[in-house]
Amino acid sequence: MGDQDRAELCFPQLLNVSCRKPKTSQSDIVLMYLLFFTSVFTVTLNLLVIISVSHFRQLHTPTNLLILSLAVSDFLFGLMVTPLQAYQLTSCWFLGDIICSLYIYVSSIILGASIGNMILISVDRYVAICEPLHYPTRVTVTRAKMCVCMCWTCSVVYNGLILKDFLTEPGQYRPCYGLCAGGADDISGIIDNVLSSLAPVAVIIILYMRVFVTAVAQARAMHSHVAAVTLKTSGTVTTKKSELKAARTLGVVVLVFLMCYGPYFCLSLIQLDPLSGLPAASGVFLLFMGPCLNPVIYALFYPWFRKALRLIFSLQILQPGSRETNML
Repeated sequence: MGDQDRAELCFPQLLNVSCRKPKTSQSDIVLMYLLFFTSVFTVTLNLLVIISVSHFRQLHTPTNLLILSLAVSDFLFGLMVTPLQAYQLTSCWFLGDIICSLYIYVSSIILGASIGNMILISVDRYVAICEPLHYPTRVTVTRAKMCVCMCWTCSVVYNGLILKDFLTEPGQYRPCYGLCAGGADDISGIIDNVLSSLAPVAVIIILYMRVFVTAVAQARAMHSHVAAVTLKTSGTVTTKKSELKAARTLGVVVLVFLMCYGPYFCLSLIQLDPLSGLPAASGVFLLFMGPCLNPVIYALFYPWFRKALRLIFSLQILQPGSRETNML
């Protein structure tokens, strides 16, 4: 092998087992910079959501706790997953097998938690819209906290079981040195595709279709009887309107999630590790844009989030008693 061929290898000293350096095009470089900028915005915007919901006591509702959990997963995704994926686009993997294993494992945990949070949000809106009389007793702050803890715990345990062989023997799915590639055996891969991709998406779609049908029926009913609403029942109508608005807002979040994570789900059906070796394409950029878009949706639809941003940027949250500020 000539010197020119050696220069194209990630590890020239390992002639027979080294990967070739990725051939980066202009579009790859552009995508790399876009992912880095996306990472910065994702971390910053979701940090604002985390501060807002955590700081103001009035925002400690079951629905907002689910939003907080989703913001944490999005924050971690932008902080840990997106930069390393951008790094892989134009460079060989020089961080070693152990870091590669941890990267794949942590990425899987964060993605699993994001999917779990979306399911919890769908269930929350389903109960609020389809069974409104039972919502205050069935969905409480304590139960929301328990569900969030279970969501993250299940993601950690489940991905640990799926990637057990990969974690105990780092690099066994690596085709050559210089590439970070994870995976599982065929049976585990099939189970993972069903449990982490097909089943959650089906559950989310079914729940929100039911929510949509019920919400449309309730909106028509309120519209047709709005003139006959008495003072006694006006509070109930206002509550229903707020629940419908929350369902619409979180429905947009779920829709954006399904659109942005669509490439991931499709890739998971044809390969065991959708995060390794992703092609430099617009679909990949959508995957990493999802966590960045959620706070933008909150800013557009939630007045309490816009008010929280004003208090954060004006540093009023540092004043004594700011936790008790009326945010609604």
